[in-house]
Amino acid sequence: MSAKLFSPLQIKSITLKNRIVISPMCQYSSQDGFANDWHQVHLGSRATGGAALIIQEATAVCPEGRISPSDLGIWKDEHIEKLKAINAFIISQNAIPGIQLAHAGRKASVSEPWNGNKKLNDAQGGWQTVAPSAIPYHDDEPFNPVALDKVGIQKIISDFKTATKRAVQAGFQALEIHAAHGYLMHQFLSPLSNVRTDAYGGSFENRIRFTLEILESVQSEWPNNLPLFVRISATDWADGGWNIEESVQLSKILKERGVDLIDVSSGGLVSLQKIPVEPSYQVPFAEKIKKETGILTGAVGLITEAKQAEEIIANEKADLVLFARASLRDPNLPLHFAAALGVDIAWPKQYERAK
Repeated sequence: MSAKLFSPLQIKSITLKNRIVISPMCQYSSQDGFANDWHQVHLGSRATGGAALIIQEATAVCPEGRISPSDLGIWKDEHIEKLKAINAFIISQNAIPGIQLAHAGRKASVSEPWNGNKKLNDAQGGWQTVAPSAIPYHDDEPFNPVALDKVGIQKIISDFKTATKRAVQAGFQALEIHAAHGYLMHQFLSPLSNVRTDAYGGSFENRIRFTLEILESVQSEWPNNLPLFVRISATDWADGGWNIEESVQLSKILKERGVDLIDVSSGGLVSLQKIPVEPSYQVPFAEKIKKETGILTGAVGLITEAKQAEEIIANEKADLVLFARASLRDPNLPLHFAAALGVDIAWPKQYERAK
């Protein structure tokens, strides 16, 4: 039996063997931005588990762009060596290694989730955060972010350029720009976090400027034959915030500027968001963007069953399905989904006796 979920998809020079993607998921297990054996096993086991594309967690383009002090980074050449080894293994398993480049903005400098996700000051190993405007994520934070000036903006744009150059050297074959979940680019997009009165605030055209300038800097280093994604939050789930209509408009512009796929998530910008969480709750956003712009989309969020994922692809609601928590629960999720859908796919030969 055939299933659309296990049909290949070509994006530029890369062919994904199926439509299953491992979403970038912070592991909070790094020191000074370096990948280590945890990342090797975490990412490598998803490759042996049958996913077509494994996107490495939000990887900071500069130290102050990390969410926590334990985030991965790619701000210095020394970071490349371990990433290169991990990627070589992923490729050896007939999977594609991807990276998500990120800057957390005002949501940076917090402790790991198991240590309370609390804002850290200098004495606790934290740092001064930056944002489009000096508005904190939580009202009770011990300090406010500093509003970026033009020099600060240009530095971050440059950081994305050099991070992209290192990503190429490390052997990544797909790259995603993180403009979602309330991190720095999303903070510029939304009027709830961006009250600037210069060229980077106010109108829709001004609020998307920072994202477009980062895209341009990434494209100056990223090979034009390799897939380039942008992850967005389709809505802030809050009155007066970024919304699905603006997401469609931005996606059209990103498509015109050479982006291959929009990875469609939602929320994360404000703590007062009201999200009606249910299975596949974000899929309609991916479907709307796909239908109204013609760009490839990825669907993510509470997709946990094989038939549910198959229905999304078969009914052309999205082109890829990204799995996060479901993959944490089951590193071999694609192998199990294939069995559930009656599709015979290759297993690692070391595991074939369990098929």
